[in-house]
Amino acid sequence: MRIELIHSDIFDVPFMQDLNNIIFLNAIKAFSPLKIRLGGSLQDKVIYEDSKQPCVQFAKKDSEMFGFTQGCLPMRRWDELNAFFKKSGAKIIFGLNALNGRTIKADGAKGAWDYTNAESLISYTVNKNYTIHGWELGNELCGSGVGTKVAADQYTSDTISLQKLVQNIYRDAEPKPLIIAPGGFFDANWFKEFIGKSGKSLEVVTHHIYNLGPGVDQHLVEKILDPSYLDGEINTFSQLENIIKSSATSAVAWVGEAGGAYNSGHHLVTDAFVFSFWYLDQLGMAATHDTKTYCRQTLIGGNYGLLNTTTFVPNPDYYSALLWHRLMGRNVLSTSFSGTKKIRAYAHCAKQSKGITLLLINLDNSTTVHANVKFNNTSTMKRKQKNHRKHVIELPQGSVNGNSREEYHLTPKDRNIQSQTMLLNGNILSVNSSGDIPPLEPLIVDSTKAITVAPFSIVFVHMPYIDLPACR
Repeated sequence: MRIELIHSDIFDVPFMQDLNNIIFLNAIKAFSPLKIRLGGSLQDKVIYEDSKQPCVQFAKKDSEMFGFTQGCLPMRRWDELNAFFKKSGAKIIFGLNALNGRTIKADGAKGAWDYTNAESLISYTVNKNYTIHGWELGNELCGSGVGTKVAADQYTSDTISLQKLVQNIYRDAEPKPLIIAPGGFFDANWFKEFIGKSGKSLEVVTHHIYNLGPGVDQHLVEKILDPSYLDGEINTFSQLENIIKSSATSAVAWVGEAGGAYNSGHHLVTDAFVFSFWYLDQLGMAATHDTKTYCRQTLIGGNYGLLNTTTFVPNPDYYSALLWHRLMGRNVLSTSFSGTKKIRAYAHCAKQSKGITLLLINLDNSTTVHANVKFNNTSTMKRKQKNHRKHVIELPQGSVNGNSREEYHLTPKDRNIQSQTMLLNGNILSVNSSGDIPPLEPLIVDSTKAITVAPFSIVFVHMPYIDLPACR
């Protein structure tokens, strides 16, 4: 079985970053293109500058939702951002202020979305010939909500209003942006009603994931290294996939935001090597359940940023994301692994090249895996232990017509999984003095040799000689 998938990486980025930093620019350009979502907790309290009211910045106020007053996005800053987006080649998803015009009560936000302010922003954007990949309505207002909530039937009505608004403003413009919602935590009943009633007005269904709990949790590393805990998120992906398939919608699923551990993550965990175990496993799991795009919280900001907040230097997960983006293609191959769950295995058709790419994640701190991959339906993996049990990766049948493969071995500096320095094939990954992202060069390996997966390591293996019907 194969799943048709376009799986891109997408990251949140706050409004007020330094747009002149060369590392920041190069980090975005390296993905060519990178989807960037602008949004988050305060997006529903943002007013877009127009002639109707003063443009006042956010101010701290504990009595207000999320601890801030309403704030304003000046059009001067919107111009600067769009100039940067064009320069970097990024594709932009912008989160709109879905609470505008509503009354906040104890049991949720009441009334319809007042879209007039958003209409002024969208019209301004089109008149300036700025390209927006998608407009997303709201942030974490579905289900029980965060801060407040909006009922599914009202959200449906608001999404239809957004779709009509966009169609009207973009009537003479191409390409037309995607209509995206609801951008919140998965609630099966709420999502089922919303998707069922939205019809053709909705093109992308987004949900958020923080399955590791709060960033202050002192047991995050143990959770990340526990295969059973990682498997706990499968149910969410599976339920949403089934809701979409059983409805009349043509919308697709995205993870709209995922930082693993909420409230800014945890220093030396969510910004360290160990977090790539969680992140890449999430990407593989999401892809298996027909998720089209996965939005990482954040590109920059907090302890879960892919880039260091002050220096903009990439953290380990940046390189993991970049390798995924470059190597894992649109077709997902049904891959099963029999044996220890400490090995996580995913396979896709290779991206923009022949063959397939296999991702192997070793969560074990002492076991080295030697994988002898055969493509007559099975791949045998032998572990170095007393009883020499065999473990099998099931892959589709393919033919072999080459004699070398490309391997990318990711390990932490000094074998410390909480290190913020990642090694590729034994070499430290770092930007140079000009702020250039390093080339990610593979090892060229004889295809007859076993794939070695060291303890606490990650390996991408591109096998261009594997010819599968699913990948043609």
